[in-house]
Amino acid sequence: MTPSRTDLFARLDALGIAHKTHEHPPIFTVAEGVGMKDDMPGGHTKNLFLRDKKGTLILVSALAETEIRINRLHTALGCGRLSFGKPELLLETLGVTPGSVTAFALLNDPDARVRCVLDSALMAHDIVNFHPLSNTATTAIAAEDLVRFVRDTGHEPEILDFRALAAAADAAQ
Repeated sequence: MTPSRTDLFARLDALGIAHKTHEHPPIFTVAEGVGMKDDMPGGHTKNLFLRDKKGTLILVSALAETEIRINRLHTALGCGRLSFGKPELLLETLGVTPGSVTAFALLNDPDARVRCVLDSALMAHDIVNFHPLSNTATTAIAAEDLVRFVRDTGHEPEILDFRALAAAADAAQ
């Protein structure tokens, strides 16, 4: 059975990770969250579930404003060209549906099939905000605790500077 929000909060509590959750109507895109999250401090996220043709699975958690050039990301990650993973694969590997993609879903990947890539701009915030396995709430934790949580799920987070990648791509054109 896929862990629930209650299981997530129990895991955070067991790790001694402070968390605060705000309930809200479902948010499927970053644009839909504008205004709704104004009273929630910290870095707000966009999360992308990606795969390459060889089956490499990648979860990117970035600051909502970060530009991610998926057509160039594979070079930085040392994998094949990336595309969005199918909803069925997302549900199978991370136990969430589109619109609810979150770093917290790594809890549902005990075999560590999914690589975790975190945006350095997001990690520069003291507090980071993610959906707690569904898009009807947002949970805030300390950025350093996110890294601790990710490692506790058996994943090693990769911190990537997406701004530098975009600048390098622009310079190459």
